[in-house]
Amino acid sequence: MAARPAPRSPEALFARNRWAFSVGTLGRDMVYALVSLYLIVFITEVLNASDTFVWWAGWLILGARLFDAVMDIVMGSIVDNTRSRWGHYKPWIAAGAVASAACTLLLFTDLGLPDAGYITAFALLYLLWGLTWTMNDIPYWALLPALTLDQKQREKIGALAKIFATIGLFSVVVAILPVTQALGSGTRAWFLFTAAVVAIMVVGQLVTLVGVREPRLSVEQPKVTLRGLWRVVVGNDQLLWTAIAMVLFMTGYVTTTSFGIYFFKYAYRDEGMYTSFGAVLGVAQLTGFLIFPLFRRRFSRRTLYTGATATIVAGYVLFFFAPMNMIWIGIAGLLLFVGQSFVVVLMLVFLTDCIEYGHWKLGNRNAAVTFALQPFINKVGAALGTQIVSVVVVVSGINSAATPDDVTPEGLLMMKLAMLVLPLILIVAGYLIYRAKYRIDEAFYTRIVDELAQRGQLTADPGVSATDHEK
Repeated sequence: MAARPAPRSPEALFARNRWAFSVGTLGRDMVYALVSLYLIVFITEVLNASDTFVWWAGWLILGARLFDAVMDIVMGSIVDNTRSRWGHYKPWIAAGAVASAACTLLLFTDLGLPDAGYITAFALLYLLWGLTWTMNDIPYWALLPALTLDQKQREKIGALAKIFATIGLFSVVVAILPVTQALGSGTRAWFLFTAAVVAIMVVGQLVTLVGVREPRLSVEQPKVTLRGLWRVVVGNDQLLWTAIAMVLFMTGYVTTTSFGIYFFKYAYRDEGMYTSFGAVLGVAQLTGFLIFPLFRRRFSRRTLYTGATATIVAGYVLFFFAPMNMIWIGIAGLLLFVGQSFVVVLMLVFLTDCIEYGHWKLGNRNAAVTFALQPFINKVGAALGTQIVSVVVVVSGINSAATPDDVTPEGLLMMKLAMLVLPLILIVAGYLIYRAKYRIDEAFYTRIVDELAQRGQLTADPGVSATDHEK
């Protein structure tokens, strides 16, 4: 029998896991940005679909994402119940990455069908994409809280992961128009761009699968039943309030970002400036993720969330009243996305802490089910945001306009209100819910972990991987 390799030091294991996990978000967020932000653009601006198709496509995307969001919770229970030599998470991460890559390519393909046939094919493809993405998304993010119990280490992993995710997201935002235009601007150009993005995702996922060694943090839990699944979600009050606050925030965020190309093409009258603006936003978000750990050393999470929300509010107000000048719009974008980056990291760690809270309150550690609320939140927010955009571009006359001059001032105002005022209301509402209902601060979390350890329900052994225990 071969000797088992000597355990790594906790510090070395943490460093390896932090980087290997974070690199995997690069391509994932490129694919997610492509589908969530630009699928509707591909339909309206590249395929030149009719108002009828755009209308139905919007509702189909909404229905598919809401269905898929519910399936996230079911997938969480499947992952928690998985027992394999590779642990709970890696088999599903691998299968989901390959399957969702194939579906993404098909979504950005001109199927050459009439409206009725294409609507049917689109509905099936989009639903399949959502389900296969769930196969990867749930176990991937559930892996994060399985890497450490330390709040500060989780924040470090989350911040680094979001840095790579932001690079991926804004690489797509900045590159999609110039690259597809260089390739010919048609459906073939978009397919080739999609193929490159998908390839980057697969390579990044391989880094995570090979590089991450999951420590054993808790005793093995009994499998969750469908009846118990409801209790895991509903019985965790902190998880539910966090989810509501995050849905409101993500709906506002996705609505604003999804209007980007339309704003610069029809209101600013220079579509090419969208790429420059995307670069500004990417730098702003990266800056936010980089400076978050510095601010976290001096301020509590609650203080940071309050400051981030105030920054976002200032950005929206400035953007709404700014003249069509890139200096003022750029400053507004910086405020919006620096504040947004802080909220994204905070929401991520709020969810991770809900895992220990649910373990403490309900008696079982259901990490994947609990963390399934993050993709659930993202999908509901993206679904509602995309639907707002699809309805507005039809009702305002933007989709049927041959040129920017064909859009009326009333139509432009409708787009501006949907892009800036409605999201601001939603984001502030999410913050107010957090302030009123969320109570897992640093002291309470320490108490939770101490009590779980006293019960014998936590067995942190950072030098030994979970796969070693499976063997």
